[in-house]
Amino acid sequence: MSEHSAFITYTDGGARGNPGPAALGVVICDGRGNVLKKYGEYLGEVTNNEAEYRAAIFALKKLKALIGKEKAKKSDVHMRADSELLVKQMTGRYKIEHPTTQKFFLQLWNLKLDFKSVSFEAVPREQNKVADAMVNETLDDALTNKGFQTIL
Repeated sequence: MSEHSAFITYTDGGARGNPGPAALGVVICDGRGNVLKKYGEYLGEVTNNEAEYRAAIFALKKLKALIGKEKAKKSDVHMRADSELLVKQMTGRYKIEHPTTQKFFLQLWNLKLDFKSVSFEAVPREQNKVADAMVNETLDDALTNKGFQTIL
């Protein structure tokens, strides 16, 4: 009998300005919703859409590194994001016309192949608070330490 695992990831990306200083936030949980890891990473000057895609890509890379290649192949991943655009593009409901977005879409699509399954669900911002907080904490820290002025 093979070992089967489920994981939930919450992802968020945000830019202050579009494009502007941006960060990603990722929360990786087990199948019951218990938090395993939280991440925030400053991305530099990018668009909101790029930050959202980079958060989802980051989540799958970190999850695979956390559980290993063999366990990843037997794992179902439920990706939850408050980006309707990302979710609808990844589920085939929206076309991807922008060349940069196409590049990130392909990268994310190929990362999906490392897992048994990856599903995408759009959730309201209220259900994505921890990932959203990671974005804002990371941005606040990066902008404070680099002398940027926050633009809201």
